[in-house]
Amino acid sequence: MARPPMHGSVIVQDWHETVEGKEYLACILRKNRRREFGLLERPVLPPSVAIDTASYKIFVSGKSGVGKTALVAKLAGLEVPVVHHETTGIQTTVVFWPAKLKASDRVVMFRFEFWDCGESALRKFDHMLPACKENADAFLFLFSFTDRASFEDLPGQLTRVASEAPGVVKMVIGSKFDQYMHTDVPERDLTAFRQAWELPLLRVKSVPGRRLADGRTLDGRAGLADTAHVLNGLAEQLWHQDQVAAGLLPSSPENAPG
Repeated sequence: MARPPMHGSVIVQDWHETVEGKEYLACILRKNRRREFGLLERPVLPPSVAIDTASYKIFVSGKSGVGKTALVAKLAGLEVPVVHHETTGIQTTVVFWPAKLKASDRVVMFRFEFWDCGESALRKFDHMLPACKENADAFLFLFSFTDRASFEDLPGQLTRVASEAPGVVKMVIGSKFDQYMHTDVPERDLTAFRQAWELPLLRVKSVPGRRLADGRTLDGRAGLADTAHVLNGLAEQLWHQDQVAAGLLPSSPENAPG
């Protein structure tokens, strides 16, 4: 697998906050609410902002209770479950995200298809994990800052899920970062993990999303702002990997032309 690109080297990180970026975001919002998309649906763009779509399958892995379903819900702009329930079977969620490429100034619509499966279902049915891994473009490995065991389980998760998929993007996400004052995973352990595995590591909060004036409806724009670093991070890793696979970029910085 190609070495992960430097943060911010592929995607313009704050582009979604610009006037141009907000024009593209309008296609995944409706009156400041996030639109939901089925497997066969896609955003409708006016001809003046028509762009290409890059589609990816992403398998979300982690111990039960670390927040896999909650993370996907936040990325999709959906309500985060208040009470934890084990995911039964495989749940798929489609998230669209427009992003601007730094090198070409080109805007691409990224289509992320997240696959989430409960840990007990994976253990009970042998066909579940192969189905989730089949044709996957990325693996997201989750741990919780409030669950030390979930962090210590990461090497096992990486070996079990990704050992036979060297060309698949791998990212690690720490959930419940808003409870960092009570963390079971100190910063020195995160640093040691990053040095050992050389994988991107992001942090997400588990606080409920901000609401619109009615006090009930989730604020779609605020939700996008809260999760943009994860969506941009995924887009950056996946686009870079595609460019390397196509021979358009060297697989590691030391192989780049001087």
